[in-house]
Amino acid sequence: MKTITDIKPQVKNPTRCNIYLDNSFYCGLELETVMRHRLKIGASVSPEDLDEIQAESETMRALDKALNFISRSQKTKKQVAEYLEGKGYLEKTIEAVLDKMSAYKFVNDRNYAKDYARSASKNKGKRLISLELKRKGVSDEDMSEALGDIDDETEAEAAAKIAEKYLRSKEKTRENAVKCYKYLLSKGFDYETAKEAANKIIKDEEDNF
Repeated sequence: MKTITDIKPQVKNPTRCNIYLDNSFYCGLELETVMRHRLKIGASVSPEDLDEIQAESETMRALDKALNFISRSQKTKKQVAEYLEGKGYLEKTIEAVLDKMSAYKFVNDRNYAKDYARSASKNKGKRLISLELKRKGVSDEDMSEALGDIDDETEAEAAAKIAEKYLRSKEKTRENAVKCYKYLLSKGFDYETAKEAANKIIKDEEDNF
């Protein structure tokens, strides 16, 4: 056992305290945690118990930051993990936070993928949506399920609207149709869908490519 010889509020963050054991700095804790565990100068505590208290404190602090992060918009587990990592939290703390958030369904990659795909399908093709979901850490299984909700008709309609907007102020020539076709490919539409959408805009079918 060791003795708590001092508890000092941190200069830059008065809601946190520095804990000293046997006159040496040991760790930082939230003031609320110090009070809840009734830690005070002169009390005896084992380093192991203090480590557990600190882990709990860090997890709650990280959880609070994570909840604030997702309050602006829905996020994937990977996005939350990267955010907390950027804040300097250790992997063990991040895992504990994600476990809590998953248990309460604050993060759900499957639902995120479905919502994202449904919204993005208005101006992007499946190929681009799948790449974006992959970058966000969505599993292949969840991604496949989300993309399965986008039928061929929905994708064709989206491509047609984008093609019409792209060529609205341009001359309806074969050259511009090819440019539109390439633009649709860059938006993630497959070759046939892009080609059909671009050709529909051309008035003279002989100019189709």
